[in-house]
Amino acid sequence: MNRVVQRLRPFQETVFATMTQKAIDHDAINLGQGFPDTNGPEAMLSQASEAILHGDNQYGNGRGLLALRQAISQQRSRDYEINYQPETDILVTVGATEAIAATILGLVEPGGEVIVFEPYYDAYAAAIALADAKRVSVPLKAENNSWDLDVAAFEDAISDHTSLVILNSPHNPTGSVFSADTLKKFAEICIRHDLLVLSDEVYENLLFDSLKHIPIASMPGMFERTITVSSAAKSYNVTGWKTGWALAPQPLLDGVIKAKQFLSYVGATPLQPAVAYALNNENEWLTNMVSELAQKREYLSSVLNEAGFHVAHTEGTYFIVVDISPLGCDDGVEFCFRLIEECGVAAIPIQVFSDHPENWKTKVRFAFCKQDHVLHEAGNRILQWAKKNRVEGR
Repeated sequence: MNRVVQRLRPFQETVFATMTQKAIDHDAINLGQGFPDTNGPEAMLSQASEAILHGDNQYGNGRGLLALRQAISQQRSRDYEINYQPETDILVTVGATEAIAATILGLVEPGGEVIVFEPYYDAYAAAIALADAKRVSVPLKAENNSWDLDVAAFEDAISDHTSLVILNSPHNPTGSVFSADTLKKFAEICIRHDLLVLSDEVYENLLFDSLKHIPIASMPGMFERTITVSSAAKSYNVTGWKTGWALAPQPLLDGVIKAKQFLSYVGATPLQPAVAYALNNENEWLTNMVSELAQKREYLSSVLNEAGFHVAHTEGTYFIVVDISPLGCDDGVEFCFRLIEECGVAAIPIQVFSDHPENWKTKVRFAFCKQDHVLHEAGNRILQWAKKNRVEGR
């Protein structure tokens, strides 16, 4: 007898776990899951070590360490001129994923509709199911060798039951950054239909080509209807710390807090002073890290293009999406398993992040947030594999 509740039965092991285990089994280089293989700022790590050794290891404030909330407030004001009050408008969470789940659980009634743009981060679907809400997916549209919001399709998807829309820019998994004009139109639609917005901005600092992040809460009429989610994970190479935050005016954040307090109560106490330190002091480290990522992006894009893939342009995040059809392949899942076995490199099929997989079946994601020697070895393996396949006529 299947004892799993009905709303969670569609969810299997995540594609990240599946591909990671497959990579381990075949001694493959993992360019699938999005985590770096280098440490964050040394001074930040020292702060965390000192906090643990000095006994800062018990439950902290339910909203998060005040010093961290103050640092988050200062960062949003400094970078985007948005003012959040540390005492009432900021909640520290166990990673951005908990902030996403708590937002949906706290602000969406059972049966309410939540609009997502596909392909989407898979945790969105699970959180919507946990809230017994309904997922409504709207595909991104291809534009300029990347992707952007289809605002007309978005407005068509809105109904009397729409409770929330999830926005994610820079976008995972496509690496796209939505244009200012599109975001303006998106905001106008949200205001016209009185929608709440959950804005997932965990890649806010990972942008290239002189692009600047535009928080949707900074647009006229959007602050009071937006819950912004971000974290330390991607900006400071600490994905395992699971330290994130939710930002919103008090009436919205109160709903998020009501759900979060019964999920984890508090996050890791000794890590929070270190994240506060990084937000306040490590801008130079962050700038240098993004510059290095830009070089890695150029290298892997060049390799993938030489191997015969059609390579989409990455504007943000640390992901590159390719189309595998020029290599005569038509199924991303089969291709990724084959790539691990034959090439020794792991990637992620985009179709698993979509409710319409047929639209994304030939798209595959590679992560370039690895040390140069790892990335170059992966590049050599891909080129050798592609050459062998061309010789064999496959």
